[in-house]
Amino acid sequence: MSASEERPPSQESRAPGESGEPGRHGLNELIAERRAKRGRLEEELRGDDAGFPYAFAGVEPIDGILGAYAHLAAGEETEDAHRVAGRIAARRESGKMAFLDLVDRTGKIQLHARLDVLGADAFARIVSLDIGDLIGVDGAALRSRRGEISLRVDRLHVLAKALRPPPDTHHGLSDVETRYRRRELDLIANADTRRLFVERARIISAVRAYLDEHGFIEVETPVLQPLYGGALARPFSTHHNELDRDLYLRIATELYLKRLIVGGLERVYELGKDFRNEGVSTKHNPEFTMVEWYEAYADYEDEALRLEELARRAAASIDYAGELDFASPWRRVTFAEAIEQATGVDVMAHPEAPELAAAIAQRGLEVPTKDLIWPALADDLFAKYVEPTLAQPTFVLDYPLEISPLARKHRSKQGLVERWEAFAGGMEIANAFSELVDPDEQRERFESQDRLELLGVGETMPYDVPFVEALEQGMPPAGGVGVGIDRLVMVLTGRESIREVVLFPAMRD
Repeated sequence: MSASEERPPSQESRAPGESGEPGRHGLNELIAERRAKRGRLEEELRGDDAGFPYAFAGVEPIDGILGAYAHLAAGEETEDAHRVAGRIAARRESGKMAFLDLVDRTGKIQLHARLDVLGADAFARIVSLDIGDLIGVDGAALRSRRGEISLRVDRLHVLAKALRPPPDTHHGLSDVETRYRRRELDLIANADTRRLFVERARIISAVRAYLDEHGFIEVETPVLQPLYGGALARPFSTHHNELDRDLYLRIATELYLKRLIVGGLERVYELGKDFRNEGVSTKHNPEFTMVEWYEAYADYEDEALRLEELARRAAASIDYAGELDFASPWRRVTFAEAIEQATGVDVMAHPEAPELAAAIAQRGLEVPTKDLIWPALADDLFAKYVEPTLAQPTFVLDYPLEISPLARKHRSKQGLVERWEAFAGGMEIANAFSELVDPDEQRERFESQDRLELLGVGETMPYDVPFVEALEQGMPPAGGVGVGIDRLVMVLTGRESIREVVLFPAMRD
């Protein structure tokens, strides 16, 4: 075909109802028509390697072809052969020519089909295809007179017949519930969604690469655990029939990873799923992806620098160009300072729950106080009045001991621990400690958690005897960090809800 040919006016070939309108046919009739078409294609292509092959080798990504021919002038043709495959997103016919938009995960390319190149049978086959069908094409690169890099169709391969019409690829799949429940439809309809999950993969690869390059080894610890721990959260439970015992889906990997530090694996990390039986929100999904790393001979100051480096690497992996500044050193503020700046309440000056509740009431702050213990009051103040304001990357340091049962006491500040949480985009993205390595003090912290549970506190940390016994073997000074991958992806891709960045989020019936 001549590259000087104009693309005809849009005359998209859709079966009735495919554009999102009901049309004169219902869905069952559309599926029946498409199934009949598949039957005819199978008969026509029986014994032909161009029909429904088991494999289709040598496929090139579309964006590679688009990039390789960016230099072509309008109307310039080549005889450079290429093979692409993907889903038909649009089709237009004009007499003895047809124009198709073919989409793969990397992009979209226009296909030029001509009767005199393909022959009558193949041309009739290509114009009979439906939006959503999967095809492979062998052809030569060109740039049309209107400036669009395209591929001439020299041979068509029918790879799969779509029996159901796809969502409207022009307007995208806009219904949020459907996008989350039927992610495959969202991916078909929305190029932005495909791009998002490619970027998520790049971010995860960057995180792994950074840790690998700095001497960490990736390990795997149990998902099914006899005792949950490492965070303040409610677990999911299950029963193992053969062992006849109850088990828990892990809420964190922390305690097992620190046992590996005891064992001499001085730098370890695990990237995988954790599970918490808690509410669903824009920031919370019951199963989520975390990376936790621990290293001997480091403290929480070392880990703050490491997180800054890792975040810069992750941002660079997707060419981040948003409003958040990951290049500069992150702002630092203490937990107590942040609350006082936002509310006027110095939580450390009110160390008992009744005192703090009275200070909250005096200021007219809108947080519940009835029957809440001091740690819950302080944490609620922070969550309501501080966290949403932390847009730029920020470390909040030096938390009260009462809400940090696994962190080491602060070396110079009474009543505090060496802990920070990192925030960006108005939410927590990471948590870190100078790790508590004294087994006797850890035992006391667990016993304190047991007392809180007796007082009716909902989320406490159970006493983990094997972990304390591991500490009794001797644990070197260490720093540890947990980073929420889903939230990091949200921040770097500008998404408002965790459901956007999880392929199949938990949904209500």
